[in-house]
Order: sequence, then structure tokens, then C-alpha cells
Amino acid sequence: AIRTVNLRKVFGSLVAVNDVNLEVARGEVFGLLGPNGSGKTTTIRMLCGLLEPTAGAATVAGHDVARDAEAVKRSIGYMSQKYGLYDDLTVAENLRFYASVYGLRGAERASRLEAIVAELRLGARLNQRAGTLSGGWKQRLALGCAIAHDPPVLFLDEPTAGVDPASRRRFWEEIHALGRRGTTILVTTHYMDEASQC
Repeated sequence: AIRTVNLRKVFGSLVAVNDVNLEVARGEVFGLLGPNGSGKTTTIRMLCGLLEPTAGAATVAGHDVARDAEAVKRSIGYMSQKYGLYDDLTVAENLRFYASVYGLRGAERASRLEAIVAELRLGARLNQRAGTLSGGWKQRLALGCAIAHDPPVLFLDEPTAGVDPASRRRFWEEIHALGRRGTTILVTTHYMDEASQC
């Protein structure tokens, strides 16, 4: 699902990522462990087709990240360190917006969103504005938005930073449930206990 060969990114004189070689199988939960500034986010941004590699090659869901970045973007879900939610929209409105951005319409969108709401137990929060949610609920909503189009590959960039331990545990249960259904997940973390679950 994800393959890199000598992937490298340089910003001026700074080597941010150097010779990364990965092979991540379909349905695998793969972790990148490292402290802040170690190149985890830069690696993910290259794999998402958001940054062009300086050298090396990478494919995601069968698409070359440098030559076919738009196809990569259609094949992935991405949850960044910063939630990327619209605080003034409700939970339901955020989900509907992201599903629409990914091209879902009508009955297909309604069916998919119903499944996400049930899976992530968001039903009681549908009419609550995203900006009023706690960190754990925002995290669940952000995950729901990232998987709105049921992508084969999901990138999670330090998704549990600043979230309470109970919410972190629930979130990892959801990650493993997605993996069991065949979604490939690459997650960055600086927590050793989370890395051990990858």
C-alpha cells in the first residue's frame, strides 16, 4: 500500500528526511516514532503528495507521489496534528462538508456518514458545534472526516497529542478496527506505548 525507496527531502542546507525505505502492507498499522523535528511530518507530507521529494521515490495506493499527486490525494485520508475542523460548523455539518469535498453525494453520502456516526459513536454530538467539543471528541470527528470517503490508505500525524489517556485508548481501538477491515494506516507518534501497537 505504501512503498518508499531512498526518500529524501532537503530544505536549503537542512536535510529533513534522509534515505527512508518503507514497505507497508495493505491493512497494516505502521508507526513512525520519533521526537519533534525528526522528519515524521515531512515524510507524511511527501507521501500525501503535498511536498515533492528532493530525491528517491514513493508510491501510495499504487500511485507515484511525484508524478501523480492528485491520484494519491484521492486515495488517502489525512488527519493532521492540527484538527482541520470548522469550529463554527456542527459535527454533522463538518462530516457532510468533508464527504462532499471527497465527491460523495446523495444517498451514497448519507449512507457513508450514517456508518461513520455509528462506528465512532458521534450520534449524540451531531448538532454540537465542533469548537465546543473536548479534545477527545474533536479527535473522533477529525478521524470521521478523514475517512468520509472510505480511503484505502490513512495518514494520522500525531493524532493523540494532547488527548486524555481514556480517549487515546478508544482512538487506538478505532485505528485497529479500521486496519482489520483492510485500511492501511501510517501513524506518527512520540509515545512509546503507541508505537508498540503498530
